[in-house]
Amino acid sequence: MIVHLANAFEEEIEMLDTRIAEMGGLAEQAIAQAVDALEHRDPGLANATLENGRAIDWLERAVEELAISLIARAHPTSQDLRRIVTALRIAIDLKRIGDLAGNIAKGAIAIANEPHPKQAVHGFVHIGEIALRQLKDALDAYSQRDAGKALKAWEQEQQVDAMYNSLYRELLAATMDEPRNAGLYAQLLFGAKNLERVGDHATNIAETTYFLISGTAIAGERPVPIGTNFTLFAPSEKNRV
Repeated sequence: MIVHLANAFEEEIEMLDTRIAEMGGLAEQAIAQAVDALEHRDPGLANATLENGRAIDWLERAVEELAISLIARAHPTSQDLRRIVTALRIAIDLKRIGDLAGNIAKGAIAIANEPHPKQAVHGFVHIGEIALRQLKDALDAYSQRDAGKALKAWEQEQQVDAMYNSLYRELLAATMDEPRNAGLYAQLLFGAKNLERVGDHATNIAETTYFLISGTAIAGERPVPIGTNFTLFAPSEKNRV
C-alpha cells in the first residue's frame, strides 16, 4: 500500500513536468506565430496566437491545481516540495509569456494594413529569434535538469536587452523623421518591448531551474548592458516571480 501511494505520488509529480513541457511547446509556438504575424501582417496567424494563449492559460490552471493538491494531500519532502514549487513558478512565467505573445498578435492585427519599413521589421524579427532561442534553452535546461544550460540561458538576457535598445533608438529616430507613421512605429516598439519581457521571463525560468538542480541561486546580478534602463513607450521593470 505504501509503495502504491509512493508510485502514485511520483506519477503526479511527473505529470507536472508533462504539463510544463506542453506549456513550453505552446509558448514557443505562440512567440514564433506572433512574430511571423507582425512581420507578414497576417491577422489569421495573429488569431491563432491568441488561441494558443488560451490553451496556455488552461494548462497553467491545471498545474496550479495539481501543485496545490499535492502539497495539501501528500505533505511532500523538502526535495519534492522544491520540484512542485519550481513547476508552479515556471508555469506562471510561461503563462505570462503567452500573454506577451498575445499582445504582439493584437498589435499585428492593429497594423495589418500598414506598410512596414523593412529595416525596422528586420530588427524586430531578430529580437524575436534571440528571445525564442533563450526560452528554448531555458526549457531544455529544465527538462534535462542541466545547470550548465540554465546558466547559458540566463546569460542570453543581455543579448535581448541590447537588441531592444538598438531598435528603440532606431524607431525613436524614425518616429521623429516620419511623424505620420508614429502609430506604426509605436506598435513595432510595443512588440519589441514584449519580446524583451519574454527574455525576462526566460531568465526567470533559467534561474528557477538552476536553483532546482543546484540548491543555490546563480551568483551575481543579472547581466544587463549599459543603456537598458530607459524606454519611451512601456515600463522597463523586469517581471520576476
